Amino acid sequence: MMMENVYIKALSYYLPETVISNEDLVKEFPEWSVDKVASKVGVHYRHVSGSDETAGDMAEKAALKLFDEYKISPKEVDFVLLCTQSPDYFLPSTACILQHKLGIPTSSGALDYNLGCSGCIYGLALAKGLVLSGVAKNVLLLTAETYTKYLHPSDKSNRSIFGDGAAACLVSTDGFAKIGHFVLGTDGSGAENLIVKTGYARHREKTGLSKEDEEGRMQHDDYLYMNGSAIFNFTLDTIPQLINQVLEKEHLSIEQVDYYVFHQANKFMLNTIRKIGVLPKEKFYVNLEETGNTVSSTVLIGLKDCMMNESIYSGMNVMIAGFGVGLSWGGCMLYLF
Repeated sequence: MMMENVYIKALSYYLPETVISNEDLVKEFPEWSVDKVASKVGVHYRHVSGSDETAGDMAEKAALKLFDEYKISPKEVDFVLLCTQSPDYFLPSTACILQHKLGIPTSSGALDYNLGCSGCIYGLALAKGLVLSGVAKNVLLLTAETYTKYLHPSDKSNRSIFGDGAAACLVSTDGFAKIGHFVLGTDGSGAENLIVKTGYARHREKTGLSKEDEEGRMQHDDYLYMNGSAIFNFTLDTIPQLINQVLEKEHLSIEQVDYYVFHQANKFMLNTIRKIGVLPKEKFYVNLEETGNTVSSTVLIGLKDCMMNESIYSGMNVMIAGFGVGLSWGGCMLYLF
């Protein structure tokens, strides 16, 4: 029998033990002040994966936490989706390794998909499709990223923004949040605005080359480069439209949305989105202080935190959205029971 509705049934996350504070960063970059870092990006602390800790390790810990917190047996899972841009190996898929480590049945499907800041939204869309089509009943969606390993030691801007982390979400035939319709988008013409250029098939060998971009920021071939102004402009062009498109698809007015949990890029960007969209401050989640930008995990971490502090609860309509590297974006509504 075909399913009509699909739900989020469980939600947990994991953050690495090592924490880098603004005070730690200022010791390396004395031209900055603690207050300047906090006011600019909204981050006070960011968690950093250990030297031998991988995205797979963190995803495993997030999944185990979910199983324990919700008393779910891994035997109930029949599909594993892992969103990461820092997999443990070129091959095999880290999701396959996690199936074995977590004790999930060999009758389950498992795959990685490579996406960044919109990855949670795309994962929920994929998981919903698997359940609706009858391929699976309980999809374990994992997001895990070790972006800090891609950052050049001198890149104070990105080092102040990004943190590592992982989240786990069970998408199922029942649960506490019904997943609505999706609006997705892609613009690959902006790929070079957020990129790690070397180390993969196109440029396999590291070059060691660096140059200044048009804004005077250093662009290192072998490390993550982000054209901040281009990403900012892309977001402001795209996300207000996305909000309206989600509302239109769900036949909702903006007054019927009770809360917004968007990708936690940085404080300034989020506040600008909120102001352009004329969204009430009390309905808009901004909380990067303790975690920083954890890429594909920010939305799931945000949802969990909002549930724990009762910012969102039964009966609320919550809009979620992700946007960034790709360029890629997506959003949907969650209806909490």
